Formats: sequence, C-alpha cells, structure tokens
Amino acid sequence: MRKVKDLPEGERPREKGFRLGAGALSNRELLAVLIRCGTNGQSALDTADVLLQKAGSVAGIAGMSDSEIASVRGMSRIKALEIKACLELSRRMLYEEVRESDVVSSPEAVISWLRMSLGQEAQEKFMVIYMDHAKHVLKAVTLFSGTADMCPVSPREIFREALRLSGTCIMLVHNHPSGNLTPSEADIRLTERVCEAGALMGIPVIDHLIVSSSGYFSFLREGILQESMTKGR
Repeated sequence: MRKVKDLPEGERPREKGFRLGAGALSNRELLAVLIRCGTNGQSALDTADVLLQKAGSVAGIAGMSDSEIASVRGMSRIKALEIKACLELSRRMLYEEVRESDVVSSPEAVISWLRMSLGQEAQEKFMVIYMDHAKHVLKAVTLFSGTADMCPVSPREIFREALRLSGTCIMLVHNHPSGNLTPSEADIRLTERVCEAGALMGIPVIDHLIVSSSGYFSFLREGILQESMTKGR
C-alpha cells in the first residue's frame, strides 16, 4: 500500500485541500486530513477507507462510540476524539441555525439538526422542543432514553418545562434506531395523551417527528397529528 507522501502532490489530501479548499475533498480525503498519518503498511487514506467501511457511511461514524472508532487500525483515542469534536461542532452549527429560524416556516434546519443529533443514536430517545409565539426554539430537552413501549415520560413532565420556559407550543421528537420510520401504536397513543394535555394547558403540539439517519416521519404531514388532537378532546 502506498503512503500518502508517495502520491503525486496534487493527489495528497492536505495539498489538494490547500489548493482547492476542503469542499473539493472526498469523504475519505477529509477523514485522512483528520487522521493525519498512517501506521505500518497503511496510509491515512487506507485507515479512512477502513473506518468508512466499518461505519457504513460518514453519517454512521457519528453513531460510533469513541472506543469503536479507536479500535480501527491506525486510529487512537485522540484521533477518535478529534473526529467526534468535528461532528459535534457540525451539530452545534446546525442548532444555531435552528435557534434563529421559524421551525414551522423553515423546517429544513431543524430536520437536518435532528437527523444528525438523534438520527445516529443506537438507543431510542425522546425529545421535546419548546418554542415561543414566533415558533423559535427556546430549548430542546431529551426527556428519556429507552423505547416508546416503556416510556416513563408523562405529559406532566413535558408541560412543567413548557411553563418554566414560558413556551407557547411544543414539538415532540424521537428516533427509531432501526431506521423504520413507521410510528408504532405506542407512538400514536403517547401523541394522543400529550395532545390532550396540551389542549387543556393551551400549549399545542405542532408536530411529532420520528427521525433516523436516512429520513424522518411527520405526524402533521401524514394527518396523524390532527387525528390525535381530535381524540384528545
């Protein structure tokens, strides 16, 4: 296997990045820049290839633990942390965009952030996004980890935080690690319960999203939210 320094200068990831910008680099080249150097008989590009193969995709790396990344030959705990730090910065940049946008009028930002922050999780998590009258995010809170069938969250917990933040509406979000975005009966029952409580509190549920690394499902878009609100009355 050739070392990166044995490649023509125009094909080396760092030199190519300097010349054309990071946007011109492939996924393996970007990872190679972060990995920096190879190990015996394996270049940084080779290590990037192995990491991508193990993760399945760039998005899959976000769902790997530090120890899983570090277990790849040519990686280390420090390199794993550096890659995770880059991913975390990306999440925070997306969240800053979410905080400045109208979640209803411009849902693209919140969907991108949720797919990156929740869609890669190996365990199911339930989040509530609290918003003000302009549909701007006040706070996003992960209230439980587990499965919807064993959901320990009650509407009381959800709306206690809404009152504390002076929120005027909420969005429910959870992930399906399996990648199947179809809502379960437990998902629908939970939505009905929260919609009922929201109607009583005057703090409506504007949507319930199921996210994965590959996409999302909107209760509002599919008409399920309206049904849940009707049953909740």
